[in-house]
Amino acid sequence: RLGLERADTAEKALSVIVDLLEKYGQGGNCMESNMAFTYHNSFLIADRKEAWVLETSGKYWAAEKVEGGIRNISNQLSITTRIDREHPELKEYAKSNGWWDGEKEFDFAATYSYVNTARMTTSGGRYCEGYKLLNKHKGSITSEIMMEILRDKESGINMEGGFMTTGSMVSVLPQQPNLPCIHFFTGTPDPAR
Repeated sequence: RLGLERADTAEKALSVIVDLLEKYGQGGNCMESNMAFTYHNSFLIADRKEAWVLETSGKYWAAEKVEGGIRNISNQLSITTRIDREHPELKEYAKSNGWWDGEKEFDFAATYSYVNTARMTTSGGRYCEGYKLLNKHKGSITSEIMMEILRDKESGINMEGGFMTTGSMVSVLPQQPNLPCIHFFTGTPDPAR
């Protein structure tokens, strides 16, 4: 929300978020119950002209500029070796902890995933299923198709049970500046409604 408030482009919003992350960190319980459960965050940041994926682990982060096609995120790190922006100490921190030898190609997801509690048992399947659903409609994704994907319970995109999806958002961002941007939000916790 602060990225939206303080920036007029996707890349500037990325900078706002990583600056706040550096200054304040992240954390806190992700559940209303007494069970302690925290995880780090992934963001899709887009404007009319460009899009970024930002993934975090503590104060460390990596960002990938989306150059076309389809891109999704889920409850796991998905940025691998293609990193367009990164925390200045990202690789050195991994090296100092023995997570990366400094020799082989650096892979953010492989290096930081095991220290990131967001790696839930169903996340890999959920991420892959989301990619499959997006790829099925590649080149012809409408707001209605996107809403259909976000409502999909069988794939795990719309989670039920102990961990539940609590809301979804679909945005239409035309590249033509004279056309309005349109944003759809779920009105209830369950996107299937």
